[in-house]
Amino acid sequence: MNGALNLYGDLFAELNRLQENFEQSFRPGSAGSIRALPRHTFPVINVGSTADAIEVLALAPGVEPSELQITIDKGLLVIAGERRNDGPARGENTAVYAQERFKGSFRRVISLPDDADVGRINAVCRDGMLQVTVPRREASKPRQISVN
Repeated sequence: MNGALNLYGDLFAELNRLQENFEQSFRPGSAGSIRALPRHTFPVINVGSTADAIEVLALAPGVEPSELQITIDKGLLVIAGERRNDGPARGENTAVYAQERFKGSFRRVISLPDDADVGRINAVCRDGMLQVTVPRREASKPRQISVN
């Protein structure tokens, strides 16, 4: 009898897990949401701005700075590169139960505002965090006008 209870307990736990996955796919911000990033989007980014600059932070752990290519083309900032497989060696007899860590080529494109000064971009990568600073043009910054 104890085995039958265990079987039903496992069955109900699995049904609960399936129901949770189904409901999660319709929550805002979840993988099924229209506002969510597609699965395996890498690197994740944060974009913010101040009066002086546009700041882009890309979380790219496991990517060497020399593997990153940052380009500007027609007002688009492109961050591209490749993240190599850093997991344990996989032989023919290795069973993989889960593989969630992204590996392979990636490319993220960020549209820059018209007042971005693309000639003065600065990029720094340290400890898996890429910080790209795009200054704003001096002419577009707010300034005080004196009245005579």
